[in-house]
Amino acid sequence: MIPSDPVILLSYINTQLRDNYSSLDELCASLDEDKKDICDRLSAIGYTYDKEGNTFR
Repeated sequence: MIPSDPVILLSYINTQLRDNYSSLDELCASLDEDKKDICDRLSAIGYTYDKEGNTFR
């Protein structure tokens, strides 16, 4: 289960992307999470996924 707080979610997702997954699609498939939901929640605090950098900025 991923964190519900958006700031903690940001930290969690970026750490997972850095350490364990080569893309957001891979992370979502592995954790059975909805990519749009994650993107929407992080967009609400001003972050978008940078595919090339494999991180939310």
